[in-house]
Amino acid sequence: MTTSASIVGRSVHGLTYAMLGWAVAYGGVRLAWTVGDAPEFGRLGLDLLAFTGWRSVALCAAAGLLAIALDRVATWRPALAGAAWAVAGALVAAAAILLPELVGFLLFTVGPNFDLVAFVSRLGCVTGAVLLALATARYQRRTRGDCPACCRTGQPGARRSASARWALWAAYATVAGLVTRFAAQFVVGFDRLDRTAALTGLEIGLVLAGVLLPLALVHRWGEVWPGWVPLLAGHAIPRPLLLVPGFGLGAGIVAYFGMGIVQVTSGSYSEFSDAFLWVAMSAYLVMGLGLLVASADYHLRTRRQCGTCGR
Repeated sequence: MTTSASIVGRSVHGLTYAMLGWAVAYGGVRLAWTVGDAPEFGRLGLDLLAFTGWRSVALCAAAGLLAIALDRVATWRPALAGAAWAVAGALVAAAAILLPELVGFLLFTVGPNFDLVAFVSRLGCVTGAVLLALATARYQRRTRGDCPACCRTGQPGARRSASARWALWAAYATVAGLVTRFAAQFVVGFDRLDRTAALTGLEIGLVLAGVLLPLALVHRWGEVWPGWVPLLAGHAIPRPLLLVPGFGLGAGIVAYFGMGIVQVTSGSYSEFSDAFLWVAMSAYLVMGLGLLVASADYHLRTRRQCGTCGR
């Protein structure tokens, strides 16, 4: 298989060293907190979920070793890519509490459980997940295809102008997940909700993420500004405007509510019934997965065509 030195060279090399630097720095902090005295982390008493103590140290070490392997292996190995994506996902899941905290910052408020050290620790954890995800994506582009310029797969000239059927299903499953979530809340009532600014903002954001964003990812008006948008009508929509929230919110929702389902399974206390929690969190999980799938199709469908192979 032919690869391009311009692709494999400096950018991947720099990303690998960034990943190793993160593993040493953040892993060193986790090690110091494990063998020494860790901070109190405010009212919650923790910064990460599930991966604490030696498990967090092992996760950082695994991420660093995988970064080296992704840089040095020159052929496509699905097991390597799968392991890297799994570790990146575990890092995101460990920092799942970051999602409502970021919403609180957007609303210029923080909840009663906010702790600065824990917040910075979660940001550091997610930084590692992003770096490892970028390294894995570069590895896939470098090794899976046969074009030395783009390393893509598929037939030349077979670019799609319309969304794939599976992406449409994913987008409308996201909307259905949101409807199911609010239907479950309607059944139990809204009077038991603690209406903090962060929770209100999270619900508003989920409405936008569960309706407007998934539909924009699979329809034409997600690529070109509609006619009713002043000054921008007819202009192309920048891809990051949809891809960043699509992938970011999708991953955050899956991590946050996926960990929530784990807590329900383990019997954690809640003022709501298990039946409600299972329905509500499963609906959120469907929303997050739907966003990730729809975003992946949007990325593949709207990326710039390769001038060498036409893919």
